[in-house]
Amino acid sequence: MTLRLAAAGESHGPALVAIVTGLPAGLELDRAAIDTDLRRRQEGYGRSPRQQIEQDAAEVLAGLRHGRTLGTPLALVVWNRDHRNWTWGMAPWPPEGEPSGKGTKPVTLPRPGHADLAGVQKFDHDDVRNALERASARHTAVHVAAGAVAKALLAQIGISVRGAAVDEEGLRARIDEARKERDTVGGVVEVRATGVPPGLGSYATKEDRLDARLAAALMGIQAVKGVEIGDGFALAVLRGSEAHDEIDTSRRRTSNRAGGIEAGVSNGEEIVVRAAMKPLPTLMKPLRSVDLATGEEAKALVERSDVAAVEALAVVAEAAVAWELAVLAIDKFGGDAVGDLVAAHRAYCERIQWPR
Repeated sequence: MTLRLAAAGESHGPALVAIVTGLPAGLELDRAAIDTDLRRRQEGYGRSPRQQIEQDAAEVLAGLRHGRTLGTPLALVVWNRDHRNWTWGMAPWPPEGEPSGKGTKPVTLPRPGHADLAGVQKFDHDDVRNALERASARHTAVHVAAGAVAKALLAQIGISVRGAAVDEEGLRARIDEARKERDTVGGVVEVRATGVPPGLGSYATKEDRLDARLAAALMGIQAVKGVEIGDGFALAVLRGSEAHDEIDTSRRRTSNRAGGIEAGVSNGEEIVVRAAMKPLPTLMKPLRSVDLATGEEAKALVERSDVAAVEALAVVAEAAVAWELAVLAIDKFGGDAVGDLVAAHRAYCERIQWPR
């Protein structure tokens, strides 16, 4: 059994949808916990008024009965409340009647730093909105919902995951300065996972390496431009005698510069990963671009935007890390029912005598 996630939806479409397959039966889900994570994603210093419009909550359409998973595909939906203003502009079928609301005119002004220009070139679109709607970070909402499910699964075997912005005080000061100048800022987030036993991931193939999977998951989040695990880039300037974590007689490391992963495999220490987020590309003082309709120089499209979304990224990164750990936990311990997963995990930990 393999845990898989398929997600669909546009930023201003009717809804965001996720289908989770491979969940064991009997996993108890807490609606409030999922919705709390969705609210956390919308909060954070520097966020725009749109977060007050959406007020995200998750609904379950299939795969759950009386709060417990059935072992069948779990269907999650997060409705886009703002879609009521985009009913004509984002209609799935050719709309009838006179154009009304938002999104009625083609977007021809691509934003530097966004998927706008590359998207229309790749897919031969004649309207930038066809690219920007899916490329928008809005769709991370449903990934956060799926991540909350993954965290519930991990909790069954004693694993917890938490993300936060690095240097929140300094970040807020930079946001205040950028807001005054109608600009945006980025930052760094850190995710820590505790209770992860040695042995998740594999060095046998590169696609099974835990560090590679985490790096790909974090780099797949909008605006992330760099990922490091443990001390990451700082290790490059150290000597080997300084860089590696020594092992004591209990088979635990005396430090954690590796961030809990060695040779693509968890080593039993706390997993520590960080992601660097670039400043958001939608600016109130737009950068130079080109009008795709006329070929003339112009200013980029201005859409409603945040000054920063670093604290929101921490929640999305937390969900991404939780998801990858859950995938590898299912791969290793398996089980059609939660009890099977827990029993296999317990037997494995007893065999390796972990924790020590």
